Amino acid sequence: MDSCLVIIPTYNEIENIHSIIEAVLRQGNHFSVLIVDDNSPDGTGEIVKILKQKESRIHLLQRSGKLGLGTAYIAGFKYGISQNFDYIFEMDADFSHNPNDLPRLLEACRNGADVAIGSRYIKGGNIKNWSKDRLVLSYGASLYVKSITWLPVSDPTAGFICYKHKVLSALNLDKIKFIGY
Repeated sequence: MDSCLVIIPTYNEIENIHSIIEAVLRQGNHFSVLIVDDNSPDGTGEIVKILKQKESRIHLLQRSGKLGLGTAYIAGFKYGISQNFDYIFEMDADFSHNPNDLPRLLEACRNGADVAIGSRYIKGGNIKNWSKDRLVLSYGASLYVKSITWLPVSDPTAGFICYKHKVLSALNLDKIKFIGY
């Protein structure tokens, strides 16, 4: 069975962390989760440490401070590559991405895609509990990116993605620089 690592960056996610980890691990024994915690003052990382003692499929990278989402994913990608996971996912901790859709993304990659993106802006896509400002920003950012890059993707700002190991290992992750979100 293919090994899958789901990277979830966190900062003050104590209310969701236990539930999101359980939901990911319920997708099958081939799924593991990596929490990349940016020294959450609410104790998110401490909860993950406790959960990790009971379940070997839970991994934790604790960082020194709020270093940002992009660098959290880069750290997670490096971890996933070094641990030789076949598929590496990214998703949010707040259930804005449905963990039950992880097998669908995996299946797309198993069937030939190098990358599968879970989009909010397609039939069956969903957005819950977002303010009007966040909706406008997300949709506007997607339109902007698509118009500049001509990327044929419905939701280029999506953070719910499955990558084949070979895709991420072909990149020089040290050359990717993130500033802000």
